[in-house]
Amino acid sequence: MTEALDEYKKDFFNRETMCFTRKIKFIHNMGYSLTEKLLSHDNFQKLLKSQAKFDVVIVEYFLAEAILGVGKVFDAPVVLFSSLPSYSSSNNIFANPAPSSYVPHILTQYTGYMDLGERFVNLAYNTFDAFYKYYYMFPLHDKLLKTYISKDLDLEDVMHNASLILLNSHPSISEPVPHVPNMIEIGGFHVKPPNELRLDLQMFMDEAVEGVVIFSMGSNLKSSDFSEQKLQAVLKSFGKIKQRVLWKFEEDSLPGLPSNVKLMKWLPQQDLLAHPNTKLFISHGGMLSTIETVHYGVPVIGIPIYGDQKMNVAKAERNGYAISVPFQNLSEEKLSGALHEILNNPKYADNAKTRSKILKDQLVSPMDTAVFWIEYAMRHKGSHHLQSAGIHLSWYKRNMIDIIIILTVVDILLFLIFYYIIKHIIHQISRIK
Repeated sequence: MTEALDEYKKDFFNRETMCFTRKIKFIHNMGYSLTEKLLSHDNFQKLLKSQAKFDVVIVEYFLAEAILGVGKVFDAPVVLFSSLPSYSSSNNIFANPAPSSYVPHILTQYTGYMDLGERFVNLAYNTFDAFYKYYYMFPLHDKLLKTYISKDLDLEDVMHNASLILLNSHPSISEPVPHVPNMIEIGGFHVKPPNELRLDLQMFMDEAVEGVVIFSMGSNLKSSDFSEQKLQAVLKSFGKIKQRVLWKFEEDSLPGLPSNVKLMKWLPQQDLLAHPNTKLFISHGGMLSTIETVHYGVPVIGIPIYGDQKMNVAKAERNGYAISVPFQNLSEEKLSGALHEILNNPKYADNAKTRSKILKDQLVSPMDTAVFWIEYAMRHKGSHHLQSAGIHLSWYKRNMIDIIIILTVVDILLFLIFYYIIKHIIHQISRIK
């Protein structure tokens, strides 16, 4: 699995500017490839044939429709976990309404507040995604299901078999969008109380009179893969500020490193964000990193690359605690401007702290919420009573496409009838004259 993902990681930076159809194809094909690697793995096959008994099966879901068949094999409720908010594929499984008018496709850089052009583009994303998914990807997943799980199962029969899904989202961070009752938000579940920093890091942070900037592109992206031009832009921008910088950089050294910058191949990110001297987080905008920075009330400079990152950063920017610096526009001028604005304008830190209060103000902790719903599915042998009737409708019926087509045909027929009646009347009048 790791090797398969590494193959996709190599080209993430180059895919940042590709057209929307290629983005959708890429993300679906990646999900299919990872699903095939999992299902064909020897350990997974041994588990399927083990005749083991389970009260519930918890599956991490990422465009992996074929894996939904495991519930039938083990005769147990299936609970899905998604590291993302709800998006087109999880919405499809649970028949969750997601109008293109105010629910942005996860691969766009939009928030729920879209103008006419953006809504048109968002509709194009959703329409192409639906067609590609239903008529190209689902037949492939059906073959995976029959090949690796059971030849007696059909994808259509297992597609909506999941009892519920746990979503890594929360309205303080993600769009406040509709969710059917078996879609449960647990954003922030992974955030833990901070640990003590090792001595050298503790001293680096404590002695930073002007504060510290944390720079990390996450676990799947490497800033060491930046072009030389972009690396120089980052170095020069960091050299201009009075704050210290902790930079997750995957190589041992970097020529021209300013004296205020410390390189590390790995950072205890949550523990550093929790330190009171952390003034700014420069991030790729992944959902886990976004939740962590909101939890600790730290403003962000987002350099989004792929997937949900652009949408996450756009939402953070709209909420007033972030500035977006698109990767293709990353330059000394752009980054320096963003650094100067956030480090010298207290509104970003204030807005981050406001969002932090909203995230933490929950009746039950995210982890306790997750535990409750998993046990709920176990107690009730699934939670199919929470399923929407929409799961029994094909996508075009859910979206009223069949009704729209009928009304369109009727309108055209009425127009033609009216046209020929008027034409006939005009012809008769002209004959009388």
